[in-house]
Amino acid sequence: MTDCWSHMLLKTIAFLAVILSALALIPYGAHLFSLPNKIGMTREQYFVAQSIYRGWALLSFILIPAMLVNVVLAVMLWGRAGFGFAVAGCICMAATLAVFFAFTYPVNVVTQNWTVAQPDWEMLRRNWEYSHAANAVLAFAAFCLIVLASLAPRR
Repeated sequence: MTDCWSHMLLKTIAFLAVILSALALIPYGAHLFSLPNKIGMTREQYFVAQSIYRGWALLSFILIPAMLVNVVLAVMLWGRAGFGFAVAGCICMAATLAVFFAFTYPVNVVTQNWTVAQPDWEMLRRNWEYSHAANAVLAFAAFCLIVLASLAPRR
């Protein structure tokens, strides 16, 4: 019976890891797909477009539970099929935080979330847009790796 419970717990954690990883991917994907339309905008157009992101910071709260559940999944898969995928997924997801704090967050601070224009706004826009694009790639890789970890055959 204990084996049945541990199998069900693993399936539940794997399911949550997939769902939370998918939810964490959504805002990054939205930024990536809007990049081609926004990268050539004038300053005035860009600042108007950026106003649509007010309140999006709340979406970042999904990242911490996603990371925690993915770590739990990796621990539960220790020594089993899928462990490497789960660890790689956790690393990709953690890398999104590194990219955010190295490139995106400093731009948010200096522009006060795109409410204050800076003389070098085009360079700031480039850093902001491409850091989100990089995070979309990392989040998608994390999602794929977590799915692979979840689908790995169990003995």
